[in-house]
Amino acid sequence: MFRKLALGLVACAVVAGCKGKQTQSDQSIETLPAGGQSTAIDSSPLSYDPMGSDSGKIAGLETVHFGYDKSSLDAASKKVIASNVEWMKSNPGVKVQIEGHCDNRGTIEYNVALGERRANAVKAYMVSLGIAGDRLSVISYGKEKPLDMGDTEAAWAKNRRANFVPAQ
Repeated sequence: MFRKLALGLVACAVVAGCKGKQTQSDQSIETLPAGGQSTAIDSSPLSYDPMGSDSGKIAGLETVHFGYDKSSLDAASKKVIASNVEWMKSNPGVKVQIEGHCDNRGTIEYNVALGERRANAVKAYMVSLGIAGDRLSVISYGKEKPLDMGDTEAAWAKNRRANFVPAQ
């Protein structure tokens, strides 16, 4: 008798453990925020906002553009920077952050370093023209904040830049 009871319990356990597989579509993920209302989590892919309009740029300061894989300043860049220096001399209380950017070719690490070299080149030239270094800070975004998402030479040229935003 005891043997039949034990065998029956084992059979029940095996049958209960063989429940069908649950598929992902049968499951829903929910969180309960502090207010106690149920909110489903959005599982769609994240979207990326490239801030493609130079948002936050200081009016009166023009963007400096660079050649492919270059951080050196050409004559056109120096002319833009000289104009920006005159604006900064007319606005002595303004501190700016120079943002270095790259096109989407190259690795993330390489482009961050290149963007930093570009921003530092602009800063060094501005300091040489009389702007105090403590009014200028630099940051590199590499290829992370393109103005133009295209894969054309025109798009890449727009993205190889240093622009000016208010310093934090």
